[in-house]
Amino acid sequence: MHKFYNFSHTVINIFWRVLFFLTLFFALISPNIIIGDNDTFGTSTTMVTTGLVIAIIVIFVMNYAYPWAHKFLYDVFITHRILTGSLMLLVILVGQIFFVTYVHPVAGFDAGALHYAAISAENAKEPNMTAYYSLYPNNLLTTLFMHWLTEISGQTSWQFFDYVTLFLVDLSASFNLLSVYVVQRRSLGVAIYIHCAWLAVFPSIIMPYTDAWVLPFVSLFLLFYFIMRKAVTSSTIMSQVALILSSLGFGISVVLTYFVKPSAIVPVIAIVIVELLSWLIRKKHFTMRQVILTLTMLIMVGGSAGMTYMLANEKSRNQTYLKIDRSRAIPPIHFMAMGVYGEGGYDTEQAVEMSVLQTKKEKTDYSVKMLTKRLKKLGALGYLKFLVMKQRNNTADGTFAWLKEGHFFRENQKPNNKGISNKIKNYVFLYGRHIADFRFAAQLWWITLLVIIALGFGPRSDLIQILRLSLVGGFMFLLLFEGGRSRYLIQYLPCILLLATISFERAVANIKHLFGWYEVKVDEAEAADEKV
Repeated sequence: MHKFYNFSHTVINIFWRVLFFLTLFFALISPNIIIGDNDTFGTSTTMVTTGLVIAIIVIFVMNYAYPWAHKFLYDVFITHRILTGSLMLLVILVGQIFFVTYVHPVAGFDAGALHYAAISAENAKEPNMTAYYSLYPNNLLTTLFMHWLTEISGQTSWQFFDYVTLFLVDLSASFNLLSVYVVQRRSLGVAIYIHCAWLAVFPSIIMPYTDAWVLPFVSLFLLFYFIMRKAVTSSTIMSQVALILSSLGFGISVVLTYFVKPSAIVPVIAIVIVELLSWLIRKKHFTMRQVILTLTMLIMVGGSAGMTYMLANEKSRNQTYLKIDRSRAIPPIHFMAMGVYGEGGYDTEQAVEMSVLQTKKEKTDYSVKMLTKRLKKLGALGYLKFLVMKQRNNTADGTFAWLKEGHFFRENQKPNNKGISNKIKNYVFLYGRHIADFRFAAQLWWITLLVIIALGFGPRSDLIQILRLSLVGGFMFLLLFEGGRSRYLIQYLPCILLLATISFERAVANIKHLFGWYEVKVDEAEAADEKV
């Protein structure tokens, strides 16, 4: 069993290193990080980016060269990291509210369709809405939830749903911070800093769609898993209560995640795989108490998940708000065929064909035909090269494909510089004066996060292995199915943020070890020179 255990983890590590190396490499050479004129986008950074870079360099130099500056920075950002981080989070929250208050453009693509159907029963009855939800029934429950919000609040504006998105994204961040508190409390300060940086460059709070809305559910089931993992090793009454409640919560949150965005449950599969592998080498050491606790936990998880699925599925099938024909739903093979088109993303012609073909068999046969045709055209080496480039398209962009969907915003994408609203829009609109500054800042954050993860190597840990396998699963899902832009990576952000947080200590230790080795070599070289 130990051989199988080690072999399995070796396979996981190989896939992780290959796929993550590609992500890091392509992130480092992304056109987003170009300072000055950018021929790829036809844009140019301004003094905002120049000032940011200069400020970072000055801080690093002062920290290294001046003891008083080092002491001040250490005292503020290390000694009082919880207080400093909390104040930074508060500032970020105020900034988010300010951002949504002044910038709330109506979007197109799927996000626009969900909003249009949710705000009015008359809109929902339109033939194009019936056709859309017949093809994509996975968005049905999210739309019903949006409609329920309009009924209890009386609000139907896009800005209202932007505020809902802001709340859900920040709720995800809160659950992530609680997860860090549970599994590695000493890293809470680092976690706050990392999440502050993420929220500061995440404009998707003004895009009310499942990409962002699924985040709190993913963060929640991860939190419940970490609580279960910790509670199962303790014998106190509080721990047993926590185990029962977290088991119920885990089952419920996993199923809700599935109904919001099915591909977001990939981390659950990673949890099951790593836990089973660990069980293989621990099973001889189980006590009767541990066996009973494990069985209780599994029954609670399975029961709550099954009940939640039945209720959600019943709600979906018995609803009358949207009339849909479930026989016209697009089969999964369609998205695999779509994933081998162009850059690995959306194919308008194939999507139109799905709306024309009536039966599931016709859609499946057409998709299989297109997939086979495209794979044959690429060939073995061509497909391998295609996968490498698709990994770049899927993961390298730190803006998460901001502005890259068709009909991203419906209003004029070239704001003027008059008024607060337009000044902010210049940072997030396609033809805004400062769009290159935003791309640079977002990419710098993304590269920093990836570098922390890359340098966080060390002894094997089940927790880190679960997060790594979650990302491997996410990477592979996006390689096999429709991807082609990093927007689809948003659903796995909780795993990425937690992995960076937990890896940070190792990364710092490895950097110190590297510099220590370098200093020893320098000293040895100087000693050798003196002897000569």
